[in-house]
Amino acid sequence: MPRLWSETIDAHRREVRDAILDATVALVEEHGLLSVTMSQIAEASGIGRATLYKYFPDVETIVHEWHERQIGRHLQELAAARDRVVGAPERLFAVLETYALIAQGSRGHHDSELAAVMHRAHRVAHAENEVRRMMKELLKDAVDAGMVRGDVPLDELATYCLHALSASNRLPSKTAVRRLVEVTLRGLRPE
Repeated sequence: MPRLWSETIDAHRREVRDAILDATVALVEEHGLLSVTMSQIAEASGIGRATLYKYFPDVETIVHEWHERQIGRHLQELAAARDRVVGAPERLFAVLETYALIAQGSRGHHDSELAAVMHRAHRVAHAENEVRRMMKELLKDAVDAGMVRGDVPLDELATYCLHALSASNRLPSKTAVRRLVEVTLRGLRPE
């Protein structure tokens, strides 16, 4: 098969997958996970049921793949925020703010049956470890720069940050999220 043809087919498959994932999550958010059928997903995606089954065996598998895609995007956002600025305090602030905004944006997913299915995945534990590792590295750099207290172990400081900022999923605005980030940062400062 010619390379151009192969690339075109691969791109088409990615587009179909993305359409299926997006349609499924929209249906789940509207009707609830247990109410969504493969027929509804096929119709909302604009494909036939037989085609849908070539991609996914059931609704739960689709939801898991959508969640994996989201996790990957979130990790990329955090890395981009970290790499966008220079200086330990600036990098820490950028990642904390991005993490909090991601938490705020996922507000609807935490109060539903969707969250129960999504958070059973092994990939979630891997992503949490990756975020914790990134946070500890940023905190170490900030401690070394004298901007963050050094009397508390890095693992505890990372836990503090992540748990404090998870409250963002209850906040009504970006302004409120930024205030929470500032309060969290104040708790990190040396005495």
